[in-house]
Amino acid sequence: MARLNVNPTRQELTRLKKRLKTSQRGHKLLKDKRDELMKQFLDLVRKNRALRESVERKLMQAHGSFVLAAASMSDESLAEALMCPRQTVAVDVEVKNIMSVNVPVFQFTTSGDSSDIYPYGFGFTSGELDNAVWSLGDVLTELLELAQMEKSAELMSDEIEKTRRRVNALEYATIPNLQETIRYITMKLEENERGNTTRLMKVKDMMIAEKIEAAEKAKEARA
Repeated sequence: MARLNVNPTRQELTRLKKRLKTSQRGHKLLKDKRDELMKQFLDLVRKNRALRESVERKLMQAHGSFVLAAASMSDESLAEALMCPRQTVAVDVEVKNIMSVNVPVFQFTTSGDSSDIYPYGFGFTSGELDNAVWSLGDVLTELLELAQMEKSAELMSDEIEKTRRRVNALEYATIPNLQETIRYITMKLEENERGNTTRLMKVKDMMIAEKIEAAEKAKEARA
């Protein structure tokens, strides 16, 4: 613990006590914030893990179908079949505040006929390409939701780390230093008070002695 370099005065003592009280209240609020952030972060991570496993599984299925389609079709035919998509997706990004963390919220809309997602005729394409296009269309919603979750988890993780550092700084540096400085100033003021009391007692004894001496002289003079 390091004592702050301040003058040991009553005014400084009052100021440090107020600062200590504010620091202790801030420490409690930051700990509560950290704990709540950790709770929500862990819930988000569990959901993110389950969603990621689902997305990866579906993407692997789509990739396998594309590989088979590419093996049974020429590159030109495959590129021509996928050149003009039937549907487009627009994504609007909004922000939601979670414990002072602004996390993204994706709102997406699909334009086009949802019942017909194939941008080609079936006469010159393979069934594996149909499966691949359908798998990608099926996983798109989950993919956007996964992106939202992972960005939210990243932002919350950064905020948790910042809050943890602030809590540790208050708990292990600021508050102990203030407490040590307050003890030092209190001891110095008590020591000064004892010194003043001792000096006053000595002055009182000297005044009493002078009065006694003056009374004796006056008595001798009358005699």
